[in-house]
Amino acid sequence: MTQPIAQGRLLPNEPLARYTSWRVGGCAERLYIPVGLADLQDFLRSLNENETVHFIGLGSNLLVRDGGVRGSVVVMHNVLTGLRMDGELVYAEAGVTCAKLARFTAKQHRHGAEFMAGIPGTVGGALAMNAGCHGGETWGVVSRVQTIDRRGELHLRSREEFGASYRHVELPVAGEWFTAAWFELPAGEATEVEQKIKNLLAKRLATQPLNQPSAGSTFRNPPGDFAARLIEASGLKGYRIGGAQVSEKHANFIVNLGDATADDIERLIAYMQETVQREHGIALQREVRIIGDKREG
Repeated sequence: MTQPIAQGRLLPNEPLARYTSWRVGGCAERLYIPVGLADLQDFLRSLNENETVHFIGLGSNLLVRDGGVRGSVVVMHNVLTGLRMDGELVYAEAGVTCAKLARFTAKQHRHGAEFMAGIPGTVGGALAMNAGCHGGETWGVVSRVQTIDRRGELHLRSREEFGASYRHVELPVAGEWFTAAWFELPAGEATEVEQKIKNLLAKRLATQPLNQPSAGSTFRNPPGDFAARLIEASGLKGYRIGGAQVSEKHANFIVNLGDATADDIERLIAYMQETVQREHGIALQREVRIIGDKREG
């Protein structure tokens, strides 16, 4: 049953599988879909200060456990979708997909964000984890950001306030979420930028299992090596637990064969880590974020 709060939608006990790219997971105790920034501010102000809050975009790079998530889950995809030039900077709100941002920058004769065409998420998620591929990283092109805190207050913060490293971002203040960013991108030839994007997408289609539910790369690449190479060298390509399988197309992807549970995926992640550690002496670090409770029993 849908219950209104301000102008958005509050969905109690809402299954999260439909909001995540793996298509697994239990229910959110409360799921909220705001209609805009002011509405999001009102919603956050309405919450008990002790309530847990999670923000999700496209639900990629995320595993929701089968027991569900306590507190509130806020869905940002298709909510904050502003995208425009702001002087010499590109302004993008948190709900804009990375692919859309890449295409927009090409049309604006800007280069440096082509890599974002290969990130299966939103700007908010890319900022939160310093997403990247093909040699590019989100925080390498950020000028400044806007965040929102638990009280619904907005903050404008410079790039220098954040500690960005490989697939990780240290926030200057805990309990804030990204709502927008300004990207600094030099001028370039539109045709050349568009061709780079086409080449990147063609490579992605050829090498990644895009026709099956997954969460993108499961593990970070260790220094000087590739997680996919280590996993494949460990004989794990095609290995499965329940309905979860190490992709036969790209070993750093776990795919849902159609009937996977979050527990299947989490156990497969652990088995891959154990096997690579045993075979190569390397501890793979998860790129995927895990939230929620395990199902009882």
